[in-house]
Amino acid sequence: MQIWVKRAYEEAKPQDGSRVLVDRIWPRGVKKEDAALDEWLKDVAPSDDLRKWFNHEERKWPEFKRRYFKELENRQDGMERLKELAASGRVTLVYGAREEKFNNAVALKEFLEKEAGG
Repeated sequence: MQIWVKRAYEEAKPQDGSRVLVDRIWPRGVKKEDAALDEWLKDVAPSDDLRKWFNHEERKWPEFKRRYFKELENRQDGMERLKELAASGRVTLVYGAREEKFNNAVALKEFLEKEAGG
């Protein structure tokens, strides 16, 4: 399972594999054709309440992940689709946040890798 994480503002490249937007909200200032997405899975994004509570604050990271992972356990359709894509090749989880270390795409990658045993 090869999962990469990339900001929506970075150039799409062929080695990205399947590009999947994992945010509930479209990234500000990004044109749909420039995003070069294969899919937009809003269902795997954190709930609005969780996203607003977290606000990309590093001190909240462990608790954010705990709550987000619990949400993901109840989002089988979106998670199954991500697992299908990952089984067929590289997947790049695309996100819009400025914060590069503490965001939902990084947490989602960790969740997927743990589930796969990696």
